[in-house]
Amino acid sequence: MSVRITQLPNGLRIVSESRKSIQTVAVGVWVDVGARHEPKELNGITHCLEHMLFKGTKRRSSRDIAFEIEAVGGHMNAYTSRDNTTYYARVMKDDLPLAVDLLSDIVLNSVCSERELKREKEVILQEIGQALDTPDDIVFDHLQVAAYQDQPIGRTILGEPETVRGLTSENLLSYLSHNYTASNVVISAVGNLDHDRLVEMVSEKFADLSTEKVKAAEPAKYIGGRIVERRELEQVHVTAAWPGCSFNDPDYYALQVYSTILGGGMSSRLFQEVREERGLAYSVYSFTSSHKDTGIFGLYAGTGPELAPGMMPVIKAEMEALTKGPTDEEFRIALAQLKSGLMMALEATTSRMEQLGRQMLIFERILPIEEMIENVERVDGKDVARVAQQIMDSNSVSMAIVGDGELDSITF
Repeated sequence: MSVRITQLPNGLRIVSESRKSIQTVAVGVWVDVGARHEPKELNGITHCLEHMLFKGTKRRSSRDIAFEIEAVGGHMNAYTSRDNTTYYARVMKDDLPLAVDLLSDIVLNSVCSERELKREKEVILQEIGQALDTPDDIVFDHLQVAAYQDQPIGRTILGEPETVRGLTSENLLSYLSHNYTASNVVISAVGNLDHDRLVEMVSEKFADLSTEKVKAAEPAKYIGGRIVERRELEQVHVTAAWPGCSFNDPDYYALQVYSTILGGGMSSRLFQEVREERGLAYSVYSFTSSHKDTGIFGLYAGTGPELAPGMMPVIKAEMEALTKGPTDEEFRIALAQLKSGLMMALEATTSRMEQLGRQMLIFERILPIEEMIENVERVDGKDVARVAQQIMDSNSVSMAIVGDGELDSITF
């Protein structure tokens, strides 16, 4: 396996990893624009545009796009995050030119017709409705709003129904031309490929990509707050968050170890104490969410309304106990989990393609696996205790709760 990087004269970057032992290739177009780049009045436009790029180009109908990729047994999809948008395909090695052609076509030649947009808005409104009907999903949107109040990074990725309804073809095409520019795009590919040939294909197909410079996203500032949504549900869905780490924070890896020990798996403290020993929740875990400039550490638990108030002191006690540091056994298990996770991510071509694209956007380089493993191994028990204490010392907890019962009594 060998990683190579090429930057074209227009600023577009190409990163690939060649694996001659397999017969497939995963290739993606990574655009450094996400929901956090949107003006408030256009909230949801990034996600809407992601949908619309599959709805027809100057050369292909939406049916043509679907049939061409599936006719060779390939797969094509996309997703939007708060930081970026990704379009990707996985094909047999000989069909890489087709995949690059299709991806370039939707990025460069999409028409975003008003007729298709009207129809797709209804699809997106159904997607928003589905999210709203899923409390263990929507509670995380509420948590993001609470943590980053009145900021682009705190808004929903799908957008609000009223903003989605107001989007026009002109909005989409303008947003596309201003954000899908060469310096804002990374092409990543992993599989049975030749890097130089990939560069030739990308140079030809993406030659017309704009060289306009893109304005950086508004810097994020963690604020903290509380959002409660009352619904008649069988469970109460509880989330909490504290200031965490950006990708470049020196404590990034220490926080990963801490989160793994606290609530990262079945051997974690929260799973063992809250679920196994006390039966206070079916689902309980911790997580981290990082960006270039900010991040949060968070918790989630789903439990019965009558159990929620008593569950919170148990969770808090486990967090306080970790300020004294982990045991040797749980520290060893956490490091093994993190290192194996890093190594396993290398094996799946699509996961590795995503990793390469994301790292180019965040770090403007590829982190060698050896470097990431060393960063994990550099963490010690004192680092975990220090990070745990910083979280407990924070006076800025965010909470989001969806459910019924005595919700005001659910606090940290």
